Amino acid sequence: MNPIVSRPPLVSIRDLKIHFPMRSRMLFGKPEGVVQAVDGVSFDIRRGETLGLVGESGCGKTTIGRAILQLNRITEGSITFDGKDLSSAAEPDARRARRRVQLIFQDPYASLNPRMSVGRAIAEPIRLHGLRQGEAAIRERVHELLVLVGLAPSYASRYPHEFSGGQRQRIGIARALACEPELIVCDEPVSALDVSIQAQVVNLLQDLQEKLGLTYLFIAHGLSVIQHISDRVAVMYLGRIAEIGERRDVYGNPRHPYTRSLLSAVPIPNPKLERARRRIVLNGELPSPLNPPKGCRFVTRCPIALERCSREEPPLAPGAHGGSLAACWRSEELDSLLPRPVAA
Repeated sequence: MNPIVSRPPLVSIRDLKIHFPMRSRMLFGKPEGVVQAVDGVSFDIRRGETLGLVGESGCGKTTIGRAILQLNRITEGSITFDGKDLSSAAEPDARRARRRVQLIFQDPYASLNPRMSVGRAIAEPIRLHGLRQGEAAIRERVHELLVLVGLAPSYASRYPHEFSGGQRQRIGIARALACEPELIVCDEPVSALDVSIQAQVVNLLQDLQEKLGLTYLFIAHGLSVIQHISDRVAVMYLGRIAEIGERRDVYGNPRHPYTRSLLSAVPIPNPKLERARRRIVLNGELPSPLNPPKGCRFVTRCPIALERCSREEPPLAPGAHGGSLAACWRSEELDSLLPRPVAA
């Protein structure tokens, strides 16, 4: 049994809704529509685990990450961090929580100030939160962090334009670690990097997690990277969780047709298996979060949808024989309707 399963949650999200009024389209002084970016999402992130949050662009995964960081205002629901409700926390408690939750950005080229040296960029949060006293102690800590992410201490005096994308992302990781966080939100941290560099950064994140006891929310739009780093996986579609469960369950026996369609598009490095497998092609475009479908959010693109799917929203529920939680009325009969993923 996975020992992480028995650990208490560090983050608990319950019935989370984050809606954005369309202020650019005002009608008689009122918003003409509301973007339902996140609409009733609940899950936990256990201490020391990596939860992979995956889905198409616009499904709401980054919005959830920003809400945990207190960068997006919550419309309804709650986000609890280490037992404290972030939405109702007093400013001193909210400030302490911000230090304990950090972000690794998607774009390593845009996330660093080009006019600020690497050492200064990493030292800034240390000074801001008073984690070290005196310039000598701060400088020593900056050098420790650079070594921790696989860079030379002498790089502290250099500027971002002197580094490659992979090195810049390592600097971004060092800056996130400067606050000595417990949770790091990784917002597609390898999507802008070459494939070989992606593997190096993922391995670094896993090593740091083991050394420092970190917890990750790892956001991505593809399932291939998520498979190598996550303990559990949550698949989002149009503001809601379609499926969530242990990695082996989601990849080995997905119980939602959307998850199966995503897995059928992941390339397999075996020509014979690649030619033999059956792909699940989704028709149509992703519906607008301004006017999402009634019932199941996936109903307009689902290849096995029933009339019931357009009327009733399926709950996120376990299968009769365990496995992941899935929001699908036909999850129990999925094996007879759609192919399982092909193992590489």
